[in-house]
Amino acid sequence: MLELLDHLGSKTDETIKTLDELVRIPTQVPPGENYEKAMGYAASILKELDFGVETLIMPRGLFEKKNPRLAHLHGERVNISATKDIGADKTLLINTHLDVVPASANWSVPPFECTKKDGRIFGRGVADSKGGVAALFTVLSAMDELNIITKYNLNIALTTDEEMGPYSGLCYLADLGKLKADYFLSMDGDSDDITIASNGNVDWQIDIFGKSYHSGSSFLGVNAIEKAVPVMNGLLELKAKVEKGRSKVPASMAISRNAGIDTLMPVLNITVINGGVKQNIVPDRCTLKGDRRYIPEEKFEDVCREMKGTVEQVKQKYPDIDLKMTCDEIYAPMLTDASHPWVKEVKMVADEVAGRDVRCAGAQGSLDVAYAVKVTGLPACCFGIGRRMESNAHADDENIRVDDLVMYTKFLGKLICR
Repeated sequence: MLELLDHLGSKTDETIKTLDELVRIPTQVPPGENYEKAMGYAASILKELDFGVETLIMPRGLFEKKNPRLAHLHGERVNISATKDIGADKTLLINTHLDVVPASANWSVPPFECTKKDGRIFGRGVADSKGGVAALFTVLSAMDELNIITKYNLNIALTTDEEMGPYSGLCYLADLGKLKADYFLSMDGDSDDITIASNGNVDWQIDIFGKSYHSGSSFLGVNAIEKAVPVMNGLLELKAKVEKGRSKVPASMAISRNAGIDTLMPVLNITVINGGVKQNIVPDRCTLKGDRRYIPEEKFEDVCREMKGTVEQVKQKYPDIDLKMTCDEIYAPMLTDASHPWVKEVKMVADEVAGRDVRCAGAQGSLDVAYAVKVTGLPACCFGIGRRMESNAHADDENIRVDDLVMYTKFLGKLICR
């Protein structure tokens, strides 16, 4: 093990070069049109390392059925499954995604290449989450050079469309039965904490109907926007009630330090309002949209029942309001028991290579990992390279520390090797 860790310490430039190759393939979604090129590059490396590699393209019909709001996207939805069976008793599933969010014109460096300066590496996707892939390839190559075998059979799932969802490549592989394993490590995360839980996510929509008319005689119409006001007030009252709740799962260190929230909390948001076509026309429709993040202790059915109950109360108070409401589960909550042996193993290795107590925590957001866990029942941990409050994932000048890239390479080496 010491031989491998020492060898990995000399491989930093090689890891950065691999990361640069990945970053230079613009896999931003929308539209996600370079997935085939990125997966082809990854597959070529894994094949050289004697992995059995399978390219899995989500059928267009399925993609559009599962993601109706993404039907305008073009390009093949390409994913790969790579396996190596060494005859071990247990199999480890390692996953992350190769799609990234788009880059604005406000970067101080070119977004689609790696720039190293001030002890950091800049580039779109270095933290979220191509850095983990580059580190993994370095570890696997080093093991091959030193003739070191893994502790586990390996199942590597590199997937796409995580940044869009709700039905990503990982969800597709889960439904295909390609995630067979005993333990699950997601490299999609940061290094502040080991994520063992996440909130579920419900997207909701309320359409309020009115009657269009000339605004000069607006009293002969029904203003849908005005009718939406009591609905919003009812939702805001529910929001105040919902957000008093707390989970037993600790919140991330970054959330705790910056918001004073010690455990995961449920959230209700009104995020979109659409209504009206012109100033002199009474709007005949107003659409409200939002999401409800629910903690692992809550159930989807109860969340929907509570929201629909609130809307029914509004209708009882204002019987002339005509509306329709829908609730759709995007991702279920995720929760792995912190006392599970797999969580303990990941934490032990992370503590050692990071030189600090890396605590287990939950994510306020929602993950496609949760879908895979729901399908497979696997114990899952998410641990990545970036830092939540400084890596600028999804923002300008996304970056990681070079030291963190080295740390993560050693983390993977120590975790998967004998």
